[in-house]
Amino acid sequence: MLKTGQKAPSFELPDATMEMVSLGRFKGKNKVVLFFYAHDSMPQCADEAINFSDREEDFLDQGAVLIGVSQDDVMCHADFCEANGLNAKLLSDVDGEVCKRYGVLHEKNSDGFKRTCVDRVTYIIDRQGVVRYAIPASLHGKEHIAEVLKLVKELN
Repeated sequence: MLKTGQKAPSFELPDATMEMVSLGRFKGKNKVVLFFYAHDSMPQCADEAINFSDREEDFLDQGAVLIGVSQDDVMCHADFCEANGLNAKLLSDVDGEVCKRYGVLHEKNSDGFKRTCVDRVTYIIDRQGVVRYAIPASLHGKEHIAEVLKLVKELN
């Protein structure tokens, strides 16, 4: 996991509409709430993405954009967004390169098999591209989003 004060690694990934989104697009303009999660289909991950999307206007009012990243492909994200009425940008990191750069990818042994997992972590990145907060998603659903929003407000 990245630490507070580190420069956020740059990236460019496709979203659910296949538009390429880069972190650099927001530098000097917006704060970025960048949340990593495993899969759209996992209940805790779906809940987190839906709850962030439900509060998108609150984040925009604080000058912050929401970006979710998982290893799901763009079609999976498109179906998930459509099925749940999501507005938040969900980016596809199929090969896990961005997840690795942000320190949220790890291998787990389960029943003798290795599998790759993505930790649920939210980063708050300031307008200069510096990580101001790194918050593991230990709180569930709405509590996590409320904590992240509170921290975004403190950056104003």
